[in-house]
Order: sequence, then structure tokens, then C-alpha cells
Amino acid sequence: MGLNRGRGLTVIMASALLSLTFTAWGQQSEKKESVARPRITGISHVAYFVSDLPRAEAFWHDLLGYDVPYDLKRPDGSTRIAFVKINDRQHIELFNEKPANPPNHMSHICFSVDDLQQMRAYLLSKGFEVPSIGTTKVGDSAFEIKDPEGMLVEFVQTLPGGAEAKAAGKFEPSTRISTKIMHVGFLVGNTERSLDFYGKILGFEETWRGGPDPKELSWINMRVPDGTDYVEFMLYRTLPTEMGGKNHTSLEVTEIGSSVATLEARPAFQQYGKPVKVATGINRKRQVNLFDPDGTRVELMEPKTIDGRPTPSSSAPPPAAAHN
Repeated sequence: MGLNRGRGLTVIMASALLSLTFTAWGQQSEKKESVARPRITGISHVAYFVSDLPRAEAFWHDLLGYDVPYDLKRPDGSTRIAFVKINDRQHIELFNEKPANPPNHMSHICFSVDDLQQMRAYLLSKGFEVPSIGTTKVGDSAFEIKDPEGMLVEFVQTLPGGAEAKAAGKFEPSTRISTKIMHVGFLVGNTERSLDFYGKILGFEETWRGGPDPKELSWINMRVPDGTDYVEFMLYRTLPTEMGGKNHTSLEVTEIGSSVATLEARPAFQQYGKPVKVATGINRKRQVNLFDPDGTRVELMEPKTIDGRPTPSSSAPPPAAAHN
């Protein structure tokens, strides 16, 4: 849970730090001391704005089977952020407020690190303006910056007294359709800059690239340096007017057919009212797409290809940069 838009960091930052500007590397006015990058171990959470919190919670709880163990309230007692627990280290945040940049409903992505102080020092050494470390309303340490697309990227170190740590081993019902966020996908309009940021700066490793068009690339998968979770760049030439199908969360399932059967047997499936079709993706993994009430995609995907063999990467070039 991050800083921007009042997400509850209790440390007050100076206004200069709140700008969180993305500084161009190689144009630094002074030489920065070399600092080793700490371990980035996985995706902590991804956050989305929702227009109807009860309906969004019903989608995650009644259809997908997750618990919502805690939330953050406004002064008037209404819920501002609801937390959907995926497992002891991953969750979804539902922001009960209007999107900051409509029609984009994605708020931010957050990565877990093992040493937040060192992470801040490392980014400072690379020329980024980084705010002070703060304590979130749920009791963990965090700060955030922006990636080349302007998306908020948060880094968090879980603390023993935080809500997530206190919920360890709890709120993990057998109804959960998945126990792991496999990846998070988001729109990328400048492939080179995003590869520089996530690859050269953060140390993510490219594992696959592909797309339906042999003449132009559509997706690039980048795995965190010290774990198995990954992000998926959803490349574009022209920013789409509908973003919910692009900015998405992928949940890992062992066998897609049985997962769909489980969903179809639930009473909430009748209220869901959308077709659910098993398909084999370009990556040769079986998957199903679901959509929350705001049209944000939740993908269920098997971890292996249909024959267990890796799918070759595409050699197609990425789209021309849509922005600097």
C-alpha cells in the first residue's frame, strides 16, 4: 500500500520528494557512489480502482473464493481500500475511489524487497529522486517511484507487526481458485525505456516475448531477479481506449478445466453472466479470462505449456515508441 493519493504513509515527505520524477540516467550532475541492489523477491500486490466496492469484493470473494481480511477506513467510516488475500505474501488492493487516470483502473504495482533502506540507496545511486521510507497504514515499510510509463511502482519490506504478517496462515480458504499471482501485465508504450528500467536498473530477466503478429511484438515477460513472479509488458503503438483487458493480473492454476468447473458450480457464477472459454495462448499455455465489474481482466493460467516444452520467443520487433 503506497504513498501517492493519500494511501496512508505516516511519514510526511518534503514537497520536492513528492514529485517522484523519473531522472534520465547518464545526465546526473554528480557522480553517485556505487550501491549494490538488494534482493527483489516477488510481486507483493497490485492495486486497482473500483467503482462499486461491494460488487468488486463479491467478484473476488463469491466467485474467485478469496477472503478480504482487512481494510482501511475513511474518517466517515466508509471503506477506502479493501485487501484481498491471495497468499501470505501476495494480495490485491481495491481502491474504492475514482481512477487517477481514467480509463486506466490500475493504481500501482508493488514489489517485495529484503532491504528497503538499501533499495532506496541503490535507486538514489542510479539518479532517481526517491522519497523517504514511510510506514503504511497496515504497518509495513514502503516507498514508491514512477516507471517510464508514469506508473507508480512501490517497494515494500514486510514488518512483523504489519497486518500481512499478523494474517500469516489465516484467511486462506479452500475456495481460493488460485494460491499465487503468477504475473501482472500492464501497458508499455516505450519498450526500450521499460527494458532499461526493469531490466538494467531493477535486474529483471527477460524470459519470453511473443505476439499474434509475426511482424510486430506484443508482449515481453520480465521475471523478478530473486523469485519466480514476473511482469508482462503489454506493448502498444496507440494507447487503447479500453485498458482493462491489457492491465491485468494472472493467477496460476494447476489444471484449467477443473478450475473452470469449480467456478461454474458456484452460485456467483450465475450472477457473473459472462462467457468463460478455455483457450491456448500464443505462449502455448491454457488459460481463461475473467473480468471484474469494471472490466479489469483476471487471467487464470496453467504454469506449463500444453506439451511441457518451452515456447520459442518471437523475433519480431517491438512497436515504434508511442512516447519519449
